Amino acid sequence: MMNRRTLTSLLTAALAAGLFGKVAFAQDLQDITFVQPSPSAINSFPVFVAIGEGFFEDEGLNVTVEAINGSGAVLQALSAGQAQFGRPGPGPLIAARSRGVDATHIYNVAARSNFGIAVQEDSDFQKIEDLRGKVIGTGTADGAEVGFARNVLTGAGMVEGTDFEFLTVGDGGPATAAFLNGEIDAYSASTADTAVLNQRGMKVRDITPAEFGRFFGNGIATMADTIANDRELVEAWSRAFAKGHAFALDDANRDAVLAHLAAGNPQEGEDKEFQAALFDAVRSKTIAAGDSPHLGWYPAAVWEEWQEALVAGGEIPGPLDDLSVIWTNEFAELGSAGVGK
Repeated sequence: MMNRRTLTSLLTAALAAGLFGKVAFAQDLQDITFVQPSPSAINSFPVFVAIGEGFFEDEGLNVTVEAINGSGAVLQALSAGQAQFGRPGPGPLIAARSRGVDATHIYNVAARSNFGIAVQEDSDFQKIEDLRGKVIGTGTADGAEVGFARNVLTGAGMVEGTDFEFLTVGDGGPATAAFLNGEIDAYSASTADTAVLNQRGMKVRDITPAEFGRFFGNGIATMADTIANDRELVEAWSRAFAKGHAFALDDANRDAVLAHLAAGNPQEGEDKEFQAALFDAVRSKTIAAGDSPHLGWYPAAVWEEWQEALVAGGEIPGPLDDLSVIWTNEFAELGSAGVGK
């Protein structure tokens, strides 16, 4: 017969085993760093949802998120080994590849353009051609918004330095001040940037032609060496990220998603109504066109258009020897297969 002392010993042993098991599991997690080009948790919502729901932990990963300034800085961090994954724009990635930085896009997060050229709501500017001879503000000097705006403006027959110029002014408050002080006539802004300006009382409207919506925006990138030498890590990341993305697309999970995003960036969560509206706007840009086979899919033809725009704008001296090596749909397909998306 089991006496009280024996039972107590067994329970103590079981409790200790459970605690030590948790410690051992935590110690077994691989620490990795994800770098994003701005502090916004909403812009990287699949990451914060995957952290909050434990999807990364299920894959054996302990993910730390660091915010730095722009896609150029994201690519520098990746190439320096300071992070394993990041979210740079396609233009900066192509430009970095032309300089020998072997980064690769593995998941198309902003499947539809999340950038636009915004002007003050009460201005006389109605179309892109009206910006000839004007100053276009940008948040960073080498971020994805710069390449996007250059693509749109050169597409309207304008030449940088002759028909328009860029001025780096930052985002949020500094961008508002630049408008008010007359330093800029328009602003190349992300969906989040535009929402913040409008919330702060600087009412703006987007005059970007609709056809530029096909130019996808920032996506998940890692180094080619990471794919070659630590494929299991890339696959684990991709499964967890895709689960986070799919979870956030389901409105049944809305409250949980917004809570995870508020934990990732408390300032964004202070105004619940604004947070919800911004999330809806950003989330809508991650849903690919109807002919996309799965979430995170990249259309090869648009990569070609991105490259052509960079060559035309003088950002790279000429086409890359092999454009296909800078992106892959393999890991997005793997991740999406795991969630049936």
